[in-house]
Order: sequence, then structure tokens, then C-alpha cells
Amino acid sequence: MRKIKYKKGRKLHSFNLEYTGIHKRTDSEMQLFVYDDANLSEYEDFKVVDLAKSIDCKKINWLNIHGLNDIDLLKSVGDYFKIDDFMLADILNTNRRTKVEEQHDTLFFNIKSLLPAEDTDNISVEQISFLIKDGILISFQEKRSDFFTHIRELIRTHSGIVRTKKADYLLYILLDAIMENFYITIENEEDKIEELINQTKNSTDKIILEKIEKHRDNFNFLKRSIIPLRDSLYDIKSMKEDDVFNVIEIDNFSFFSRLHQKSLELLEQIESDMGSLHSASDYYFSAQSHKMNEIMKTLTVVSAIFIPLTFIVGVYGMNFKYMPELEYEHGYYTIIGIMILIVVAMIYYFKRRRWF
Repeated sequence: MRKIKYKKGRKLHSFNLEYTGIHKRTDSEMQLFVYDDANLSEYEDFKVVDLAKSIDCKKINWLNIHGLNDIDLLKSVGDYFKIDDFMLADILNTNRRTKVEEQHDTLFFNIKSLLPAEDTDNISVEQISFLIKDGILISFQEKRSDFFTHIRELIRTHSGIVRTKKADYLLYILLDAIMENFYITIENEEDKIEELINQTKNSTDKIILEKIEKHRDNFNFLKRSIIPLRDSLYDIKSMKEDDVFNVIEIDNFSFFSRLHQKSLELLEQIESDMGSLHSASDYYFSAQSHKMNEIMKTLTVVSAIFIPLTFIVGVYGMNFKYMPELEYEHGYYTIIGIMILIVVAMIYYFKRRRWF
């Protein structure tokens, strides 16, 4: 899992344009959708030089950028759309917290997309950023992924209402698609927790405790990622009363309210799952304690049985010259018989008391 170190991350100047993520070998590519209710134009392998002739301000324009290594490309896009350098720096700096920010006619939003890593207990992280202004939505992804494949198909096939809405609705369904990844990640963690709970009932292997702590870290990481998202969505809800900033239509604020409600549900689910992890941890320690008690009980019983035998052996191991039993013809067999009787009697007594 790539940890997001909000406080201890590498410190960059607000205007220092440098990509800090891990996908440094991903080539930068652009894709453009220009559409309205009646028409759609789609451009693959789009170039910056084609922006002027392809962007239609009377329609909705979705420019999607994969890969953040080409700083010159991002600068060119920023210059064309008049994007401040500090926003570009936030897009490139993947150590930043999820946030929403408005400036003049531009709304900036970045979010962490989380998904389970394949064949491990880790969580893969990707930062996705959005800029929306004047019917134009620009999305920035660290690498090519299929988060928005179904949204592209909705646009191509004119399904749903996306083609009839403005760019703010497109932002809503993109954010909703990313939030679905949180549900997928949490569901994957829940399946592993259920498996761990079953393992604690059959084994006390210390690897189980290590896995429990690993998934506890994962849930804490999920929580740290969702809390700033919740706050950012609440900030968007609060913009409804702002008469100056109107990138989001009044009727569409209800959609972002739904996302805010989803973030609250995600946090509640995480709290519930962390409670299940805590129960699994308690069960593990209870099983360990029970196993230790069983061992100690067995050792105690064995010790208790050998105490009188040790006493007898100790008595007849003393080197006194005059000990009557030493000259008794059947003394050895008599003492052995007494010791056996003592063992049998003690075992019978312990069984009656159900001590083992």
C-alpha cells in the first residue's frame, strides 16, 4: 500500500511543478469528448495544438489526461485554460489531501481512488483531479484505468441523462464512479475479515494476528482517505448559498448531497468493520489465553501428582544408617505400590473435581 503522508510528505513549493507519484513511466495521453444532446465528437490521442479548433464552448467538453509525467504538456493545457500554477502543482503532488477549492470561475477537486491490490492485502492508490469551468471538465489520472469506461459508453450511446446535463453533472458521475471503488475495497476487506474470524476459531498461529493488524491499518488508511472527501463534499454542498460562484447549477447540488451521504455511509461501515476486527483480535487473544490455561492446567496436575512421589523418594533417599524400612524384604515393592496407589487416587480425585 502506498501511504499518503499528509504531514510528513515531501514538501514542495506551491508553484513547483513536479510529479511525486509512483507511475513515472506512464506516458501522458489525452482524450476529448465534445457533446450535447444532439451531437458527439470523440478524439483519441488528442494533442494540445488541436485545443483551439476542437473545444466548443457551446457544448460540454470533457478532456481526460492519462499520465502526469509530461510537465510541458500540463503547462500547455494550463496556459490554454488559464489554470493557476498552484492548482497544477496540487495535481502533480500526490501527497496532498483530498480537497475542493474554488477560484474565480474554476472549481478544483482532487480525490484518492483506492482499490484492492491483486494477490496481496495491500491497497493501491491513485490520485485523480478535476477542473471544471465554463462547460469544460478536465480530469487528470496518474495512469490509464477503467474507472470511467461505463461513463464513456453512456456518452457514446446517449444513455441516461448525461448528454442532457452540463459539466457539473459529469463531475458528479465521475466522482460517484470513484466512490464505488471505496465500496469495492471495503467489501474486499470484509471478505478477508470474515476469513480471519474463521481462522481464529481453528488456529492460534501468530500470522493471524499479523493479518488482523494489517487489515486494521488498511481500514485506518481508508478512513483517513474518506474523511477529507466527506469534508470536501460538504464544502460543495455549502456552495449552494454562494450567489457568485455558479459552476454548479442549483438543481444539481442534490447530486453532490448524495455523494456526501455516501461518504458518511462509508465511514459508518468502516467503523463497523473495525469493530469486527477488534472482535477477531479479542477472540484470538482469548483462544491464546485458553490454550495457555489448558497447558498450565496439565502441567499443574502433573506437578501435583509428582509432589507426594518426590516426597517419598526424598525420604528414602536420606543417608541415615538406621532406617527400619531399608532392611524390609519387600520394602521396595511396597513403596512402589503405595506410590502407584497415590497416583491413581489423585487422578481419580482430579477427575471427580473435573480439573482436567
